[in-house]
Amino acid sequence: MTNREYDELLRREEGIALLCGVDEAGRGPLAGPVFAAAVIFRPGETPQGLDDSKKLSEKKRDALFDVICNSALTYGIASASVEEIEELNILQATFLAMRRAVDMLSVTPDRILIDGNRVPPELSATGRYLIKGDSLSASIGAASILAKVSRDRYMLEMDARYPQYAFAKHKGYGTALHYERLAQYGLSPIHRPSFLKKIL
Repeated sequence: MTNREYDELLRREEGIALLCGVDEAGRGPLAGPVFAAAVIFRPGETPQGLDDSKKLSEKKRDALFDVICNSALTYGIASASVEEIEELNILQATFLAMRRAVDMLSVTPDRILIDGNRVPPELSATGRYLIKGDSLSASIGAASILAKVSRDRYMLEMDARYPQYAFAKHKGYGTALHYERLAQYGLSPIHRPSFLKKIL
C-alpha cells in the first residue's frame, strides 16, 4: 500500500473528510529552533512522490516543498525557539511547535495524524500518533518535508549571521565539524545550552 492509498483508505473507513498530517524537524540538533508543519490535502488530490523527508535528496525536498504549498488545501509551518526549548524541554517545545502549525490552518481538520509515538495535548481536533508515519502517510510525509526544508532554510540564514560555525554544512547537528567549531568559538546565541552540558 502506498502512502497516498493509506490516507485515502483512512478517509473512507473512518469517514474523514479533512485529514491533517503533522511532523517535526530539528529535535536532535545542538542549535536552532525546532520546526513543525501541518498539511491538509483535499481527498483525491494528494501529490505523487511524498515520503519521509530524510529519505529524499535536498533537491527533491525543495521541489516538493513548492508542490505541497501549491496543492494543499491548507498548511501551517511553525517553530519553537531555542529559549522555549530551554524553558520547556525539547519534547514540550516540539508539541508547542506542532500546536502552532495546526492553529495556522485555515480550516479545522477532522483528524490529525502525528508522526511518532505521542500526541501533543490541546490540539484543535482529535489526534492519533502513527509510528513511522512520515513513510506510511502521505499527509505526514508532506508535513515532514515542509518542516525539514523550512528549518534548513533558517539554518542557512544563521550560517550567514554566524559563518564561523558552518551551519550550512551541518544544520546544527552534532557533527565532528560542529564540535570543532564549538571548541574554537564557544556557543552562539542560537545554540541550545541544555544539549551541550558536557561542553559547558
